[in-house]
Amino acid sequence: MTAADQHLYTVGQAAEQAGVSRKAIRIWEDKGLLPPAERTDAGYRLFTADDIAVLHFIRQAKTLGLTLAEVGDILALQRDGAQPCGRVTQLLDAHITQIDRTLADLRQLRRSLLAARRTADQVRRAGGDAVVCQIIEASPGPETAPSPGNGGRGMP
Repeated sequence: MTAADQHLYTVGQAAEQAGVSRKAIRIWEDKGLLPPAERTDAGYRLFTADDIAVLHFIRQAKTLGLTLAEVGDILALQRDGAQPCGRVTQLLDAHITQIDRTLADLRQLRRSLLAARRTADQVRRAGGDAVVCQIIEASPGPETAPSPGNGGRGMP
């Protein structure tokens, strides 16, 4: 079936069907995630049901935290006739690993903040001078070295 045989949707109709904004469609089209849309004589873009299915896919992939570059990679594999599920699994695993690192970093940060808060109580009770702030100056250092997940910023 050719596009001429299919029902065609304007950008507004396609956005409504896919549950995305018109702006998102324009961005995704500019990034090559959608094939170039057909155009009316007046220059309006027309989308097919297949295009709307791709829009749904992109929206769902974004809810899983995939970047547009990753989505583009998956769509390119599919368009080349490959089964992209293995690549999707790799991407999801990488995102899960990153989330685990971030959670570990946040747990360490929370421990450091709790220690700083305890130190603040001790410093307040003891009195004393500080160059800037006794709470920060008297806080214990990080309990562990910075993890690779925080870009080496020196934060726990």
